[in-house]
Amino acid sequence: MDLTTFGLAALFGYLLGSVPFGILITKLMGLGDLRQIGSGNIGATNVLRTGNKAAAVGTLVLDGGKAALAVVLARLLAGEDAAPIAGLAAFIGHCFPVWLRFKGGKGVATFLGLMLALAWPVGLACCLTWLVAALITRISSLGALASAAASAVWLWAFGYGHLAYLGLVLAVLVFWRHKDNIARLKAGREPRIGSKS
Repeated sequence: MDLTTFGLAALFGYLLGSVPFGILITKLMGLGDLRQIGSGNIGATNVLRTGNKAAAVGTLVLDGGKAALAVVLARLLAGEDAAPIAGLAAFIGHCFPVWLRFKGGKGVATFLGLMLALAWPVGLACCLTWLVAALITRISSLGALASAAASAVWLWAFGYGHLAYLGLVLAVLVFWRHKDNIARLKAGREPRIGSKS
């Protein structure tokens, strides 16, 4: 893949990933400014704190869908090598959107959507990892951390070892974006799923 294709795939992925669906949905549904609710995060977990489950599901689907779309379109238009670049760029766009002064979400749904589109067996395994951890603990951030930490292992296990580097990079980014959650987990103050605060 030449440098121009690399750059276009990254730019396209970033711009698509930077669309803040959580903010858009809560505004359209008259739920207020999401950045002033709960944790202030723009993702689905915080949207759920508005009490509107439909808004939370919509945010989850669209935040995952934008990364999946970036991967699929890059693969179709520029080839397989462009797909992980566009997906990673979409993840970065969600976490650091230019429209919100680079203050975005934590990227969990975007990460899962990316994995589902890039290698669907790995994506399903990551989703299942999140689900099991979140159901056991009722803490969304623990599910996210477990899923991200396992992603490189799942990539190797399902025959996508050449993409394990991507799993490692995403895991580092997910853990970094969750550094405040990790601190609250250590202190026993991390809110549980469905909590208003």
